[in-house]
Amino acid sequence: MREEPADLPPQEAWKKAKEICFDLLAIRSRTKDELRQALRRKGFDEETREALLGKLDSSGLVDDAAFAESWVRSRHANQGLARSALVAELKRKGVEDEIAVQAASEVDRESEEERARELVRKRLRVLGDVDEQTAIRRLLGALARKGYPQGLSYAVVREELRNAGAEATMLDSALPD
Repeated sequence: MREEPADLPPQEAWKKAKEICFDLLAIRSRTKDELRQALRRKGFDEETREALLGKLDSSGLVDDAAFAESWVRSRHANQGLARSALVAELKRKGVEDEIAVQAASEVDRESEEERARELVRKRLRVLGDVDEQTAIRRLLGALARKGYPQGLSYAVVREELRNAGAEATMLDSALPD
């Protein structure tokens, strides 16, 4: 039978909480809020949670700003997420708004546009023989799900379809300027 943290002497509870945090941090970096939630789920009291998180923060083992920067680089490069989607993900992970926005600002307009183009080109290769309206709808939907702004999405889809040989008249009537 597993002992609950409340049943343990304070030193044992502290040791167990620290062990849980270290195990989680060994897998990947975490935000303070992620660790706080994990400790809360395991039944540790607020005093123990906050004291331990303060120690981890002051020792540099937990750094929400560094986590956010790393997260932005990884998710933009690997998942193709736009700035707005990155900020939303960071907020869900408990990163403060200001830190999330600052980290996402690392992705500039040019790199965001280039990544959107890569996503559209990749998607075009697997679309097959669909009509242009369907292709446009699917491409815009794919970019929207990744958080790309509507104006950028329209421009990128228009240009990439033209480059792929789509009829310009169909595109101009289907996509707003």
